[in-house]
Amino acid sequence: MDDRQRYDRATAGLEPPFAIVDLAALRANAADLVRRAAGKPIRVASKSVRSRPLLERVLGMDGFRGVMAFTLPEALWLAARGFTDILVAYPTADRHALAELAGNAEAAARITVTVDSTAHLDFTEAAVAEVHPRSEIRICMDIDAGYVAFGGKFRAGALRSTIRTPEEAADLAAAIAKRPGFRLAGLMAYEAQIAGMGDAPPANAAYTRVLRAMQALSTRDLILRRGRIVNAVRQVSDLEFVNGGGTGSVERTVREKAITEVAAGSGFFHPRLFDFYRRFTGHPAALFALPVVRRPATDTVTVLGGGYPASGSPGPSRLPQPYLPAGLRYAPDEGAGEVQTPLIGQAAEDLRIGDRVWFRHAKAGELCERFDTLHLVEGDSLVESVPTYRGEGRTFL
Repeated sequence: MDDRQRYDRATAGLEPPFAIVDLAALRANAADLVRRAAGKPIRVASKSVRSRPLLERVLGMDGFRGVMAFTLPEALWLAARGFTDILVAYPTADRHALAELAGNAEAAARITVTVDSTAHLDFTEAAVAEVHPRSEIRICMDIDAGYVAFGGKFRAGALRSTIRTPEEAADLAAAIAKRPGFRLAGLMAYEAQIAGMGDAPPANAAYTRVLRAMQALSTRDLILRRGRIVNAVRQVSDLEFVNGGGTGSVERTVREKAITEVAAGSGFFHPRLFDFYRRFTGHPAALFALPVVRRPATDTVTVLGGGYPASGSPGPSRLPQPYLPAGLRYAPDEGAGEVQTPLIGQAAEDLRIGDRVWFRHAKAGELCERFDTLHLVEGDSLVESVPTYRGEGRTFL
């Protein structure tokens, strides 16, 4: 029985659109992440999962420890539901959430917030000024892991922190240490130009060579620069953790002695954008089904909805992938539509009204912003249905 038959059988009682998670694929992906991490713990990036029961399931597996949240309200919500060791990976400007954190000793002990400048410290102090008694706020310093060359004329990587040098990091660590009510707990640096960019893209050979050369140079730069930064910060303050990497760079990042843990999230679902890496091969674990509602031509079907583009620089790579049956593609003049999506190809000839077409989202967690429920499939059986954040009335964005 192929995957399409399994999924159709397991979900025969459901009416599409709906989303599923293949548990065997999820477990295989998790096991491969642990193998690649070579003994270092993996912090689970919740933005790529966005389902509390699935987060609990993953954290129950060997090799995973802690959550990397994407907003402070999300972290507070998770902490109130039993999650511990939560790192908010992005700075917050939510005054109400900061006041709630400072006024809740249990949450403050479980949550670490991220800063990359004294402006973040000033903002937080103002937000919690009226909180009495005030709990100590745990701080993580975000370091810029981008690759810069040619005197700053070339840059690869996400535009995040301005902290790049050991001296800048040590100065910020000293500023944190001098402020009552704050404690530096950790350091993080996300190398998006390696972890988030597949080194086997469906592009021309020249681009691929340039990309791989950049990633090799960036890796060498990070080994030295991140190590020196960590050493400089440790002269000022103890660090409980140093976090780095992502799904696409796990095996590279864990080689650095300065790194104590890596982050991963997309690797659990293995969305379309993660097909283009040489060092690992994942299993598509999260899919959504849309029903065929028209047959405009012999080699064309139309499915309901489907306009679920992923965030990032717009283009074809951000569209969901028509996955099963294999061989379907978008009509070039329509693409993925708001209320209907035409699909063309020989595979369309065998589809009838009411049949399902299975898609993969380009990115991982954004699928859960479209659906309230994830239906968990084991083999050819539906074993459980669990809510997404959206299904619990939470979006956190």
